[in-house]
Amino acid sequence: MNDADVSKQIQQMVRFIRQEAEEKANEISVSAEEEFNIEKLQLVEAEKKKIRQEYEKKEKQVDVRKKIEYSMQLNASRIKVLQAQDDVVNSMKEAASKDLLNVSQDHHAYKKLLKDLIVQSLLRLKEPAVLLRCRKDDLHLVEAVRESAGEEYAGKAKVHSPEIIVDTTVFLPPAPTHHNPHVSSCSGGVVLASRDGKIVCENTLDARLDVVFRKKLPEIRRKLFGQVAA
Repeated sequence: MNDADVSKQIQQMVRFIRQEAEEKANEISVSAEEEFNIEKLQLVEAEKKKIRQEYEKKEKQVDVRKKIEYSMQLNASRIKVLQAQDDVVNSMKEAASKDLLNVSQDHHAYKKLLKDLIVQSLLRLKEPAVLLRCRKDDLHLVEAVRESAGEEYAGKAKVHSPEIIVDTTVFLPPAPTHHNPHVSSCSGGVVLASRDGKIVCENTLDARLDVVFRKKLPEIRRKLFGQVAA
């Protein structure tokens, strides 16, 4: 083999090695690009998942805030409705309290009412001796019916007539006036107590109105608002 053949053979070997190297380099490049694309896709998907999770989290937070705001608005509306209902009911009671002032205007009817209130109080107390308090303006009416009230009670309870001591030093407050609406007042009626003061029967018109109003309040609310308030 001469030098030309050797040189030719070497050139062939170089070309073969170079081709092999180029093919291997291409394979490495393609493989690297594939791995890069896969890694890039995984990173993109991971980022998308993270963004979705963040969005879902914020969406839930917004939903929770909306529910809280709705609940607060609903409660505020309910409170306003209840307050408005209470205002209506209280205005009715105030109107009824004002009407009580007319009761004592008819002296004949009011005198009979005082007697009935005294008898009712005696039946509740069932005491042989009681202390009676009334308004100063009603003193003469109470004195006029005291004895007959005691006799009526004795007949109903089948006992001796009780001793009814009318307090002429301490009186119930006078009727309310427009000038001093917040001052303690009494629209009429009586308060009876046992001699030792341990048992008290408050039978004023104002107290009876309070009792009736509390008892009838569910019915009043039902008729006014179509429901019974809790």
